[in-house]
Amino acid sequence: MAEGGDAATVAHEAGNAVQETPKAEPEKAAAPAEPAPPAEPAEPTVRTIVLTGHGGYDKLSVQQKPQPKAGKGEVLVRVKAAGLNFSELMVRQGLHDRMTKPPVVLGMEAAGVIEELGEDVSGLEVGQNVICLAQTGMWREIVAVPATNVFIMPEEMSYEEGAAIPLSYLTAYFMLFDFGNLRPGKSLLVHIAAGGVGWAATQLAKTVDNVTIFGTASASKHDAIKENGVDHPIDYRTRDYAEEIKNISPKGVDVVLDPLGGADTSKGLQLLRPMGKIVTYGSANMVKGENRNLMKMAKTLWQSTSVSPVSLVKTNKAIAGFQLAHLTGEIELVRSAFQDILNMYKDGKIKPRIDSVWAFEQVAEAMQQMNERRNIGKVILSPEKEPTKPAEGDAAPTSPLKKKKPSLFRRLSKRASRSKDEGEKKDEVKNAKKESPIKQEEQEKADDNKATNGHVQQTPEDEKIEDEAAEKLRARLSGGDPNIEDTDKIVNDKIGAAEDKIGEVSKTVDGKVGDAEKAAEKAAEETAEQTEEKVDEAVKQEEAPTEPAAQEEKKDEAPAEEPEKIEVAVENPAETDDAKAAAADVVPDDKPVENEEKADGDASQEAN
Repeated sequence: MAEGGDAATVAHEAGNAVQETPKAEPEKAAAPAEPAPPAEPAEPTVRTIVLTGHGGYDKLSVQQKPQPKAGKGEVLVRVKAAGLNFSELMVRQGLHDRMTKPPVVLGMEAAGVIEELGEDVSGLEVGQNVICLAQTGMWREIVAVPATNVFIMPEEMSYEEGAAIPLSYLTAYFMLFDFGNLRPGKSLLVHIAAGGVGWAATQLAKTVDNVTIFGTASASKHDAIKENGVDHPIDYRTRDYAEEIKNISPKGVDVVLDPLGGADTSKGLQLLRPMGKIVTYGSANMVKGENRNLMKMAKTLWQSTSVSPVSLVKTNKAIAGFQLAHLTGEIELVRSAFQDILNMYKDGKIKPRIDSVWAFEQVAEAMQQMNERRNIGKVILSPEKEPTKPAEGDAAPTSPLKKKKPSLFRRLSKRASRSKDEGEKKDEVKNAKKESPIKQEEQEKADDNKATNGHVQQTPEDEKIEDEAAEKLRARLSGGDPNIEDTDKIVNDKIGAAEDKIGEVSKTVDGKVGDAEKAAEKAAEETAEQTEEKVDEAVKQEEAPTEPAAQEEKKDEAPAEEPEKIEVAVENPAETDDAKAAAADVVPDDKPVENEEKADGDASQEAN
């Protein structure tokens, strides 16, 4: 039983096992993967010109940066054109007091189209063409600007003109009409008359009746500035503008607009008539070449005028300083002045001149155009313009930091060649000085650029030294550092280390030419002295009389000798009386003649 039962149990369990075995099921389709969460849209970016450091053109680059957003009270504007100003050149070199530590986006003015309005913005609409002002940051494809700094563009104005007007015309407006108080019949000196501010100042001055304008510019720009309204263009490269002005107007001028600084500020002050005003608004004399030149900075600072209030009182003159960037808190003042300027544009009294328009990628070439004073009017940057290929023979500007140092063999060969031709170079220097002051200035400019740019790679230590010295000089210019050291200490202590480096370059580049110039000048001076001595000797020989004549002349000229006076000392009265008696007994030589004539007369009378 048990076995049978066991068998039945086994069979039963086997049947159950068969029943429990699952049947093969057809494979099911794989379950679809869960959809990935939608990827967040990439943050929009815009092309932006970034200043990566202080130095040459290579410190500027076009980068993709996050697109700004319109905050409360702001307007989002798509930029069509942006202005380039001389102040941006100075910021790039590390010379401007309105500096932000790089990396930074430059640009203070632009024109474009409103794309978005932030909260609490009224009076403006999306799609309007507008002009924008800002402290910095306008060199982008899209910018966020406070609505108070946005102005509606006149319909007839182009984007390029809109970007050219704000800084140049506002600066000229405040200098002429607020500081200068320009009135009919007055006279004005405009430096760099072909530049953005100079062009604007000339047009604004011509809105006042009977104003005489003197303008400095290179000779090639004279026709343009005369057409713009300058009455007396002066080529500052070949003429002393102060002398030229005094020849035309002996008493000087009433207003001087000075963007140069240094010695030119002193000359401008001397040119002022009584009740005259000079308005200084820059230090362009500091900018020489692509990179900052510490020696040029020091020289400009050293030559800057220092005037006491007492001297101004005695001469009845005034000095003023202006920079639009420091009027940020005067919104109503700026808006009122700019509205006047836009009204003048609508009335046809003013019109900015566009020198050239450059793509963002060509910002270095645009800066070079202005740095080398080749522009007439305003230089503009455009994010929509395609970069143009440089003309044949023209190379894109590069920083001297990237220039390769010449090999020792080439330097020695060049030195030997210069030594061999030293005599010829003396003659060339002398002839160049005699023939044309233009050539002399061009040579000096070329030498300056060589000494500035050089062929020696700068090290981080060099840049640190230059930064420190530049900071001290900037502080002295702006008057913002109460602990500033005196100029002698700045020049001697802070610039000393940099001067050593620059001196090496200057000696290498200018040494032989300098020696040749000195030798030529010395030879010329010696020759002149010898010639002068020979001429003097010849003149003396010519004028010297012959010996007999000289004797006769001497005889004639000799004064008649006075008869010798005999003084008799009276010592004893008795001796004097004896002398008289003795003298009475002596008959003078002429007495016998008298006695004989008298005796003859008496005898004849008796005979009668």
